[in-house]
Amino acid sequence: MTIDDECSKCGSTMQPGFVIDRGHMEYRSVQMWVEGEAEESFWSGLKTSGRNTYSVEAFRCGSCNRLEFYTKEKVSI
Repeated sequence: MTIDDECSKCGSTMQPGFVIDRGHMEYRSVQMWVEGEAEESFWSGLKTSGRNTYSVEAFRCGSCNRLEFYTKEKVSI
C-alpha cells in the first residue's frame, strides 16, 4: 500500500510521525491495531491472543492538523 503524502481534507503536505503508547513503568512503544472488539482481561488488561495485530503509522497535516492513521506491518505481541 502506498500512503499519499497529501492531506485528504485540505490537500496540504502530510508529515510522517508516530503515536506513543505508554505501558508498564512508562515504557514507550509504538501503538498497534488489534482486530476485533476490545475485551477486558484480568492479567493483561485486554485480550489479544489469537488476533491479528499491526503496527500503526501516523501522518499529520502541517496546515489543518488532521491526523491519519495507517497499519504498517503485521507484528506479534
